[in-house]
Amino acid sequence: MKKVAISACLLGEACRYDGRDNRNDVLLEALGDVQLLPFCPEDDAFGTPRPTMDLVATGNGVRALSNATGEDLSEPVMTYAKAFFDRHPDIALFVGKDRSPSCGVCSARCYSEEKELLSDKAAGLMAQEALSRGIEAVDAEIFMESQKGDEQ
Repeated sequence: MKKVAISACLLGEACRYDGRDNRNDVLLEALGDVQLLPFCPEDDAFGTPRPTMDLVATGNGVRALSNATGEDLSEPVMTYAKAFFDRHPDIALFVGKDRSPSCGVCSARCYSEEKELLSDKAAGLMAQEALSRGIEAVDAEIFMESQKGDEQ
């Protein structure tokens, strides 16, 4: 059976930064008969609710910085991502929550250290790890759009 890594909030887990979820029944139906492997590196590392974070281009590369404190929160997210993919080496598809600094595949926002928007097409830290391993990866919104195109 095809294994799909999916942002846990899309399954209805209340793990967003604000304690809510992003349950998407249409997405889940479109995925069909697959084995879903939920993940949420931010909830695992920082709990829920939690302050937001942004991707910021720094002298040390793109990092996830807390909007509340400026603290670099990248390492716990990247450690979680590596361990997750090591535990599940046979993932066929990664479905991330669009615009997430952890899970967004091609829709996360990346800022300069002065908080100027550099890109709204960046990959979040966990999505970067999936892509670096050659795993097919897509934002939930883009997956849904591709399904609409398949229906026509």
